[in-house]
Amino acid sequence: MIRRFLLIFALLGAAIAAAKGYKVTLFQPATVGDVQLAAGDYRLDVVGDKLVMKGDKVTAESPVKQETGDTHYLATTVRFDNSAGKMRIQEVHLGGTSTKLVLAASGTN
Repeated sequence: MIRRFLLIFALLGAAIAAAKGYKVTLFQPATVGDVQLAAGDYRLDVVGDKLVMKGDKVTAESPVKQETGDTHYLATTVRFDNSAGKMRIQEVHLGGTSTKLVLAASGTN
């Protein structure tokens, strides 16, 4: 019984550690997938091969590919693409890591 409890506790701890989220502040409206996000604070979570951005009243999802960047990122930052006439989140650099998240282009998700 105690072994089962310890196993469940260890698995729960591993799941929580693997689900580390990041926070980012958008200073201007931006699009993720088909969802328009207002300027404000968002929580970023990677669930499998999907980026989930959660704000106070909106959640946006997009297919994402994790890559190793050329440098260690000191802060979580966002790279935008403005080629379609509106700001679309193209990449997210995760602070404290060398991981960058590359979002799928609009219309492919």
